[in-house]
Amino acid sequence: MPQGREWYAYRIRLMTTMNRTPEEVHQLGLAEVARIRAEMDAVVKRSGFAGDRAAYVEHLRTDPKYYPKTAEELMAVASVLAKRIDGEMPKLFGRLPRTPYTVREVPAAIAPGTTTAYYNSGSYKGGQPGIYYVNTSKLDQRPLFEMPALTVHEAVPGHHQQLSIQDELEGLPEFRKYAVNFTAFTEGWGLYSERLGIDMGLYDTPEKDFGRLSYEMWRACRLVVDTGLHAKGWTKDQAIQFMLDNTALSRGNIEAEVNRYMVDTAQALAYKHGELKLRELRAKAEKALGPKFDLRAFHDVALENGEVPLDVLDAHVTAWIETQK
Repeated sequence: MPQGREWYAYRIRLMTTMNRTPEEVHQLGLAEVARIRAEMDAVVKRSGFAGDRAAYVEHLRTDPKYYPKTAEELMAVASVLAKRIDGEMPKLFGRLPRTPYTVREVPAAIAPGTTTAYYNSGSYKGGQPGIYYVNTSKLDQRPLFEMPALTVHEAVPGHHQQLSIQDELEGLPEFRKYAVNFTAFTEGWGLYSERLGIDMGLYDTPEKDFGRLSYEMWRACRLVVDTGLHAKGWTKDQAIQFMLDNTALSRGNIEAEVNRYMVDTAQALAYKHGELKLRELRAKAEKALGPKFDLRAFHDVALENGEVPLDVLDAHVTAWIETQK
């Protein structure tokens, strides 16, 4: 397109809320893919599986024991898991939302063409719960070992925690609660929350830990593929092959993902940038405060302004660290 390179560079700044070039994003993606691949290899070795990472992925994709037999089984796993996570929340947050959430099946009419799960916001004043929707169609594509990472992202401590706290903040203008959309913050928080499953002890088998890493790898590949398509002249087939080589996603899911990156330019870059910024700030606070570091207080500070650009989040958390000193 005319001025396509300039437009894409603008889209990166808009979606990530950071001033990075396409090449910087591409190289960050390659580095993250390499790091996560090494962690995956370590999980495979720890599992005792007699084969490499590719063979392990194929095993997870094809062994029926990892997949629910009925919709009721999948919903039971999601519901029990959600309740277990609820019990861990006071260890991670000083402030919990007053708005509850529930777990429901994705409506059958839209399930076949809908993502694995999603979240709909509730309203404390309106008397509406948040809803964690689980897709019970195509059960042979809904591995149970992915459920911990999926649930912490979509429900708590992910989207329900962050968006409900934002909804309940006093003194915040209405447009800041409902009209502003900083994807890097909201989806970055969701991806960061997947890692909080480690703090909660949710990834207690190699399969579940690999499921977490598979989700993280998926988001890391986006940095490589999106910039490859829009800044480095990659073909669609190149993008598909890169994701086939590096993720555990099915070919059908990968083709749908690549179509999304081609159309919704740079949006998929936001997740990883937000997650890495939150991890960076947590490490900065842990190092600066040492034994005075309070994880619950850190999380409360990160969420107390609603969703904001990442540079604003950085400045806010940095100022908090100084007050704690």
